[in-house]
Parts: sequence; C-alpha cells; structure tokens
Amino acid sequence: MSFLTLDLNLLRVFDAVMTEQNLTRAANRLAMTQPAVSNALRRLRDALGDELLIRTAHGVKPTPRAESLWPTVRRALSGLEEAIAPEEHFDISTAQSTFRMAMADATAALWLPALVRSIERDAPGLTIRMVPLTTREPRPMLLRGDIDLAVGFFPGVVAQLAGGQASVTPIRHEQLYSGRYVCVMRKHHPLAKTELTIDDYCGANHVLVSFSGRANGLVDEALAKIGRERRILLTVNQFFTAGRVVATSDLITVLPRHLIASTGITGALITKELPFALPNVHVDMLWHERDTRNPAHKWLREHLSGTTRDTFAKTGIAR
Repeated sequence: MSFLTLDLNLLRVFDAVMTEQNLTRAANRLAMTQPAVSNALRRLRDALGDELLIRTAHGVKPTPRAESLWPTVRRALSGLEEAIAPEEHFDISTAQSTFRMAMADATAALWLPALVRSIERDAPGLTIRMVPLTTREPRPMLLRGDIDLAVGFFPGVVAQLAGGQASVTPIRHEQLYSGRYVCVMRKHHPLAKTELTIDDYCGANHVLVSFSGRANGLVDEALAKIGRERRILLTVNQFFTAGRVVATSDLITVLPRHLIASTGITGALITKELPFALPNVHVDMLWHERDTRNPAHKWLREHLSGTTRDTFAKTGIAR
C-alpha cells in the first residue's frame, strides 16, 4: 500500500497500543471500543504486511517491524500534537491530581518531607499515595497503571533502557543521584576501631536488605567473584529496620551512604569502606510515556530532579 492511501488514524491506534502494551488500556486511552482497536490494527497489518503485535497472556508483544517503526511514529505524532495543540499555561496552584509512587522506605524518608513542603506551599490540590516497593523491576507496575512513578535503584532496568531498549518501550527514566555503598555497624562494634579487612567482613554476621526476600544480593555476587562468602543472619525489607538492628547488635550491613540518615540514629552508627569493590548505587526515577506531557506529573518529576540530588548529597554519617 502507498503512504498516500494509508489511513493515518491507524498510526494513532498503533501508537496507543505500543504505549499501553494492552488493547483494553489503549481503547480506553483513545475512547474507542476494543473491537474497534483490534479492527484498526488488522487494517494496519494488512497495509504494512506485518503482524506488528502478537497477543500474549499479559497484553501484546511487538514484532521487530513494530519496534523499528514505533520510534518514528511516536516522534511524528508528538510533533503534530505540539504543533496543533501546544501546551497551555499550567498553574500548579490550582491543579487537582493524585499520584501513586513506589520507593524504598529510606528514599521516601529523605525525599517526602521536601515534597510535602512544596505541595503545602505551591500545589495544595496534589495528593500522593505511597505504594510499597518490593522489587527491582517496577516496569510491570507502571505498564499496568498501578503506579505513576517509581524511584530507586533499578540496575537491570536502566541497563536495558540505556542499552538501546528506550526507543521501543513506553518506560522512561532519569538518573537523580549516584552514590556509593558502605559497611555500617554500631559505634562500639568490636570492628569499629580497626581497618575492615575482607576476613573481618566475612567473619561477621550480617543483615541483608532485600525487597523481594531473596537470600542473597549484590554483595554476595561480588564476594562470589573473589571466592568469598558471608553469613547472613537476618534478611529484612527496609533500610530503616536494618539500621535499627545494627545499632543494637554486633551484626553489620551494607547500605547506600546517602540513605543512612533515614535511620534517625546516625549518632549510634559508623561507616567503614568495604574491603572489596561494588559498583555505585544510582537513584533513578521511572515513569510511563503516557505521563510525559502531563503537566502535573512533569512538575513532580522536576521537583525530584531539583531537590533529590541536594537532599542526598547532604546526608551520611562520619566514618
């Protein structure tokens, strides 16, 4: 089929389905019925000679042709949308929106106070609902619309997005902060006054922070590479809890340095440099393409970008 005879409305349907990765959500987004969306996709498939989207148990999966086509379609439609319906003046002081956010307890403890102050002062119509972050893979929650924003350390997700998947996925990301891991122990721990060696580290009992409840983590993978292992006596799913346990026992833990202040007991803790290499910990925010141009959502993202780096940079405790 020639481009001149192609119904361009079919590309709007294709874009919505690629964005939502689900026919029902795409139909709701377009104010169409699901059969109408399916019919439009069938017509586009016939026009392009490719299946484009394959149904799965969880939605639809794009074919390689669809993945290569979508970035061009998205850019073209975005350009048309901006030209035909330019963004109107937005007043955050009168906005009425509710946002569901997922982040770890320590991240929330550091960031939410500043957000609440900004909402009280500048955006009294915004409401925030916090959702537990129990995974390093929040993309399904974003795709389903269970949350509007995820903030945390998502190394696998970000690596995939940075590795070329960004153009074929509706998930967007931005790095907010980059920090490092340190070993944390109570102020009067037997190891507190000596340099921490690998033998001392592996000989101690440990607390592991694991959102999913897995019995090992990034530290254990690093130790395995040098032929060592540690004894994990306790696994918890909150940084706050790990800090409290360490402060009252001889257990030690590994935490991102910027999150230690969230324990509220920095005076009872000290940090030690780890006797082995760990990659930096990156705090990223993830959101769905459907929210990119939402002005209230954009205000929320800009608030994160503008305040989180400063907030995290000022945290930590003495070595």
